[in-house]
Order: sequence, then structure tokens, then C-alpha cells
Amino acid sequence: MLYGYIRVSTKTQEHGTSLEDQKRILTQHGCQKLFQDIQSGSTMERTEFEHLLSEITEGDTLIVCKLDRLARNAHDGYTVVKELTDRGITVYPLDMGMVDAKSPIGKAMLQVMLAFAELERNTIVQRMQNGREYKRKHDPTYREGRPVKFSKAQREHAMLLLNDHSYKEVAEMTGISARTLVRYRKKNEASVRPAYDTMTVC
Repeated sequence: MLYGYIRVSTKTQEHGTSLEDQKRILTQHGCQKLFQDIQSGSTMERTEFEHLLSEITEGDTLIVCKLDRLARNAHDGYTVVKELTDRGITVYPLDMGMVDAKSPIGKAMLQVMLAFAELERNTIVQRMQNGREYKRKHDPTYREGRPVKFSKAQREHAMLLLNDHSYKEVAEMTGISARTLVRYRKKNEASVRPAYDTMTVC
């Protein structure tokens, strides 16, 4: 039986390695059952991958779009492929062809490919860290984390509307979700409360 394994780090991964791209490619290659995880390749604790390992048996073939979908760490990747090969399962990464982890040449090729995958991941991480560090030093407006979607004026307007309308109504009027409105109000109340606490009663 042909199994396919899909892994993405995020739901909005770049074109070519997105969830839908991998599904399409593996289906085109005849995979009869697909398993997918939305999780970093730096960890081997993946729910669907564990299910795959428990179901796939001798004589089956596991197809992945790229070898780094199995693991981004050379040691973990080699361990997984060797374990599958020893169980009589064929591993077929489409970016390098069938893997023969039993032959000396196959082992060498596998180790080299996994080493490059790990190098690529480490390089990307380093570039991201360098980019953030550069922005922290040279861009006074830079803030880490998700950008604020709504302006201060929009948030204040929404808080005023809540005096006469429900969260649901304000959400429909402003486009700010009810959950976000609750968070804004709590934050607003927390910032106002100390001013009253420190007032002196004459």
C-alpha cells in the first residue's frame, strides 16, 4: 500500500510546500492514504506521524514530497528512515528518489541529504534572528509579535459603543471580534483602575 506523509510548520506555508500542494502531489503519485501534521520538523512528537508508524507494515511504501518532511534533524531523520527500512518498508522522498538505507551508498546519500536539510533549517533560523536583531537596532517603530490590527481611535470608538450595545452588536458594527472586544475592555479597565485607587478622599 502507498502511504503519504505531509508536514507543514504553519497553515500558511509558502507555495510548493503548503498543505494543499503536498496533498496534490502525493495524490498524483498514487498515495492511497495520507497522514498530515501541522508542526515543526524539529520535534519528533507528532500525533499523525505516530499513527502512521503504527499502521504502516512490511511491503508498504511511504512517500513524502521532500526528505525534510520526515525530520529537519539529521540524526532523527536517519533513525526514522533506517527503522522503516529495517521493517521492510520502502521510503520514497520525491526530491531524491528511493532510499536504500541498508547499502553503504544509500546510507551515505541519506546522511548527506539530511545534513543539508538540517543546514538549511539552521540557516533560515539564523537569518530570521539576524533580521530581528537588525530591526531592533535600526527601526524605532519595530515591535515583535503580531501587529496591532486596529488603531487606538478604532478601539476607543468600540469601547464607547459598548456603553449602549452588546458585544455581538459592536462586533458587527466595527469588525472587531467579540473576543477581542472583551480583551480590549479588560485591558482598558485595568489601566484606569489604579487612577481611582490612588485618589485621596478628603
